[in-house]
Parts: sequence; C-alpha cells; structure tokens
Amino acid sequence: MNSPRLVERDVPPRTAWALEQAGIAPLLARLLAARGVREAVELDESLQQLLPPAGLKGLPESARLLADAIQAGERIVIVADYDCDGATACAVMLRGLKLLGARHVGYVVPDRAVHGYGLTPTIVDLALEQQPALLVTVDNGIASLAGVAHARARGLKVLVTDHHLPAVIDGVVVVPDASAIVNPNQPGCTFASKSLAGVGVAFYVLMGLRAELRARGAFQEVPRLDGLLDLVALGTVADVVKLDANNRRLVAQGLKRMRAGRAQPGVMALFSAAKRDASKAQGFDLGFALGPRINAAGRLADMTLGIEALTTDDPERALALAIQLDTINRERREIESGMRDMAEARLDALVEALSGALPPAVALFDADFHEGVVGIVASRIKDRVHRPTFVFARGADGQLKGSGRSIPGFHLRDALDLVSKREPTLLAKFGGHAMAAGATLAQGDVSDVNRFALAFARVAEEWLNEQDLTRTLRHDGALPVEAATAETARLLDAQVWGQGFEAPVFCDRFELISQRLVGEKHLKLRLRQGGKLIDAIWFNHVDMLPERIMLAYRLCLDEWQGQQRVQYVIEACA
Repeated sequence: MNSPRLVERDVPPRTAWALEQAGIAPLLARLLAARGVREAVELDESLQQLLPPAGLKGLPESARLLADAIQAGERIVIVADYDCDGATACAVMLRGLKLLGARHVGYVVPDRAVHGYGLTPTIVDLALEQQPALLVTVDNGIASLAGVAHARARGLKVLVTDHHLPAVIDGVVVVPDASAIVNPNQPGCTFASKSLAGVGVAFYVLMGLRAELRARGAFQEVPRLDGLLDLVALGTVADVVKLDANNRRLVAQGLKRMRAGRAQPGVMALFSAAKRDASKAQGFDLGFALGPRINAAGRLADMTLGIEALTTDDPERALALAIQLDTINRERREIESGMRDMAEARLDALVEALSGALPPAVALFDADFHEGVVGIVASRIKDRVHRPTFVFARGADGQLKGSGRSIPGFHLRDALDLVSKREPTLLAKFGGHAMAAGATLAQGDVSDVNRFALAFARVAEEWLNEQDLTRTLRHDGALPVEAATAETARLLDAQVWGQGFEAPVFCDRFELISQRLVGEKHLKLRLRQGGKLIDAIWFNHVDMLPERIMLAYRLCLDEWQGQQRVQYVIEACA
C-alpha cells in the first residue's frame, strides 16, 4: 500500500580498499564492506574458523550429561519442534548421538493443533511412553518452566538446547530448572554469536559431547560431524536467523556438501521434489524451496514426516517422503492463497472503515482461517502494508490462536507483554521474538480479537512514527553497466546471503523500451541503460511503468533451454 523509501547503503571506503587489497573483487569488496565485513578473515569459510564450543554456557555440563547417559546405555528422547529448524535440529541430534555411540535414542514432536509449542507437560507424558532417562529439547525448552518441572518431578533428567529468549516474569528473566541448559541467549552466556539457530545449538552440543567422549577414551577413531552440516545449513536459513560470520560458515559448509552431492538422502530428495539442482544449491533454495516443504508438514500434517525424511538413509524412502511433503506444501499454498485473499478483503474493509487510513498495527480474524497458516499470512500482510500484523484463527481445541510478524523498531514480544499488562484478562499465553511471536486469547470470544486489535494498535501508535511505518529498501547504488555480466552474477551467487546479510540490490535510472504482462501477473520489461539493452522482470506486479524510471533490482542468471542470460529482477521503483 505504500512505496518503499530507497536508501543507499554506506560503504566505508577504507574497509572496501582493505578488502580489495586482500584479493577480493572490487564490486564484491564494496558490497561486503557495506554489510559490516571488516577483514578478509571473516570470509574464511573453513571449519577451523568456527567459534569454539567452549564459549557456550552449559556446554560442559550438557556434554557430561549426554556422555554419562550414552555410557550407561540409558534411553534418550529428543523433544523436537514442528518447524524446519526444529526438524533439522532433531535430525542432527538423532544422527549425531547415534554416530557418537548412543544405542537407545527416540524422539517426540508436538502436534501444533493438539499440544502447542515447546516442552509442555502433555509432551513430557507422551515422551514417558518411551521410558527415557533423559529428555533433550531442541529448538525449544528455554521458556518451558512447567514442562521441565513436570519432567523432573517424574525422575527425568532434562537437557534444554534452544536459541529463543527466556521467559520474563514480573520483569525478571527466568530459566527452567533443567539438568543443563545450552542457549547462547540465556543469562550469563558469553558466546560471541547470539544468532545460532536451534539446529546450530544442537550441532555445537554434539561437538562438546564428542570432545567429552574423546577425553574419556571412548573412540578408537574420532567420528566426524561435518556430515551433518547440510542439515545445519537448511535449518539455519529456513529459520531466518541473522547470518553473522559464524552462521555464514555453517551455511557455506552445508551448501558445499549439497553441491558435491554429499548431503543426506532426504535433502537430496527435497531438491528433486522441488525441481531444483542441488549442484547449484544456494541459500535461496533452502529458504524458499526446501524449508517450506519441511515446514508444511508441521503446519498441515505431522512433522514426523519431515524428521523421517531427514533421518532415513534409504534414498527411495527419502524420495517418497519428499514427494509427500511436496504434495502437502502444494495444499499449504492453496490454503494460504485463499486465506490471503480473505485477509486482504478484511484489511480493505478495515481501511475503508478508517476513511482510507491504515492503523499503525493490524490484527485480522476470520472463522475460516486455518491455524497452521496464520504465520505465513501475517507475514504476507505485513509485507504489503509494512505494519506489525497479527492473524488469528480458531484452533482445533476451540481457542483463538494468533501469529504475528513485525517490522524494524517494534519488538513484538515486548508489545505483547505490554498488552497483557494493560488487558490482564485478554491473553492466555504469549511468547516469541522481536520480529515474530504468537498469542492465545484467554476467552476464545471473537470480540476479544477486536480488544486485542485496539490494544495492539495503541502500543504501535506509541512506539512507531511515520518514518518507522514507511518500508525502507536498502540498496547498493548503481551496478556499472560493464558489470552486468554472467560472471558477476555467478560471483554474487557463490556468496552466502540471507537475513542480516542481504543479497545485493542495485538501483539506477532506466529508459523503458517495452513492457508486457506474462502469466497474467508478472511484468516483463526491456530496459536501456547507457546504450545497453537489458531484460528484466517484476514478479507479481501488473501496473505499467513510465518511460523513464528509477528501479531497484537484483542481478540474476535466467536459464532457459540450457542457455543462460543476465536478467534484472525488479524489487521496487521510485
């Protein structure tokens, strides 16, 4: 509804020069310097450059706990989460523990509609059916105070591995009474990367365990863990955590395994089901092709499907599961499309009721919304209007459950905390991060959605100004005409881009030679720049453009019938 504000990134000239002197191509040096890279060593993707595990608080205790359980032959049950990060973390832990000598390992994963999120008492009871001695959470548990207490009361040891923020009660940070906790975001942890995904934490726990077992003389030959890095890369990208230098190394190593055909059978099968070429694997494939197929299982079916796909060593079974996940993802897309149409109709009615104005925050509900897709739809609406957005649906248990997505400058979990203080009877529970959160309404009454919308908008009105509510697209200035080549595109594609380390977007003025709609919803363009003709496409854009225009765009290689050609993918205009 509002055009983005285009802002060029600052490039520290001395840093860019220093990177060039280290042998980095001038264009790439400029792009990296603008994203905070200061030294060439930050681009070293070798495993030797990973932050050492010793910096993680709780790692020695967790390593001893796991080593004792393995050497005593105790049963370990992993408590997973129902998103891609949770599924990959579970697969990493299952494979890693067995590789390191565990003989009795199982897992449980909550059903989104039945159990809710995290280590709840009901999930503990489900895990007890496997008669474990030790529960290990992955990608959850740091806020599971009741669940951990329930498990400990039944004689279980509990290891929490997580990356989420701990609970805050009456202004005090509270962590569960677990046997050990590994989480870079727990109080007192000095680990330099606070952006590890849940699967990254799981991988580090395994590194700590291997060191402990090695010190105990458990190995004749020390097992390698790098075979798990394709799973670490997939979960890290899919969870949209910040790609700091450490996460970029983990992702780069995983992508290398995929391109070499050495990924897990399930990962290779997902590439096949998504009709993507694993030999050219990029972060984009993980975030927009493989990740959604794993996530679809948790949204509409059972995440067991995703975990089984990532843990089987049988390529035929992996492919069958990947095809099943692809089918579920197609269903998810259909549900999402219908829900998005309904949500946008609700939004249009809201704008009309406000005489054309947008509230500073949006909360939407429809009786036909599906609880498994509310987060995706909230993200789509947030992208459209650049407002903090919550979308609610009635769950299978009758409760009204919402998922929210936010914009820079608005901490969603803190906003929910303020709403709960101002409206003490409104929220049954809530939690999350700065940019994504969830909430359940206490009464399940539709009128409470309106109460929530008003309270939510009030907080946004207090915290956000007009500039905050205008989407900003940061770009990298003009791409020199002579650099618009396949070689440049391949150079950029070889880098690891993602959240907090965004792929390059260039911006320049063009003369429009021709434009036409393709597929009824994409605008195909022919542009002229400095005497050179360039093909471009603007996906999901149907409005015709003027003859001369400023465009923000990405440089891509378009492949058709075995031929590659440079194409600009338009992101915005001004």
